[in-house]
Amino acid sequence: MPFQFDHLRTLTTLVDEGTFEAAARRLHVTASAVSQRIRTMEQAAGKVLVQRTNPVAPTAAGDVVLRYARQVVLLDGDVLAELQAGEGSADRVPVPLAVNADSLSTWFLEALAELPSDLGAVFDVHREDQEHTTSLLRSGAVMAAVTSTPEAVQGCAVEGLGTMRYHAVCTPGFAAEHLGDPVDVERLVDAPVVNFDRKDELQDQFLRDLTGREPSAPCHFIPASTDFAKTILLGLGWGVVPEQQCLAEIEAGRLVALAPDHPVDVRLYWQRWNLRSPLLDRVSEGVRASAAAHLHPL
Repeated sequence: MPFQFDHLRTLTTLVDEGTFEAAARRLHVTASAVSQRIRTMEQAAGKVLVQRTNPVAPTAAGDVVLRYARQVVLLDGDVLAELQAGEGSADRVPVPLAVNADSLSTWFLEALAELPSDLGAVFDVHREDQEHTTSLLRSGAVMAAVTSTPEAVQGCAVEGLGTMRYHAVCTPGFAAEHLGDPVDVERLVDAPVVNFDRKDELQDQFLRDLTGREPSAPCHFIPASTDFAKTILLGLGWGVVPEQQCLAEIEAGRLVALAPDHPVDVRLYWQRWNLRSPLLDRVSEGVRASAAAHLHPL
């Protein structure tokens, strides 16, 4: 079924901005024009594409059209960039990506910063746990993702990036109060712990693997990677921290490695739409290079 390009771009903008009014401002049209374009698309599809909530949300049918719309907008940007090469007048193409918080705080932004300034892209980064970023690929919300899932999402290609290594740490004072001297890791089960959010299972999995027991301790939730590490450094609890954020503190004696011979390794992959796009190819090259410089080999 045919969709007009302006309508497809309107759908991606509406989902990104969240409201008809915000989409209208970005597209320089009226909110009623945005609404009419969406209704026209729904009539062509014979299905409701967008739930009129605040913010709006695509329906299951809307996810299908959204994936198509993002691909069309991306390829249109590639064509314009090639046609206008050297003229500096091509519009910037939105590139939505999904990245886990720890990668975002330690190595991923360097990948974007190293990309050429004339790439012609603006990045819309969605922060999501590495085990859940593939859901954003399936829905069409993003065109590429850092994920811990090696199985390719339908319509995507996948490649290994590397292993992100974590260490269980706490302050010396916390260890003395809760874990004894010498440190008894069995007592971690009852010691206050810091989790990123309610999807974060790294601490629980570390305990199960090391002690075979289920955690029963009080838990803090700190949903920001840098603040998560700072909370542990302030002595509120123990947690599993990326080595990029804790090795210097361990060497300085401000943190104690609770099980230095038992790091937690998370294998990371790059999943992207399986279509030929010079822009997406260059983003993937940048991500691949930054991962190689900062992660352990798979």
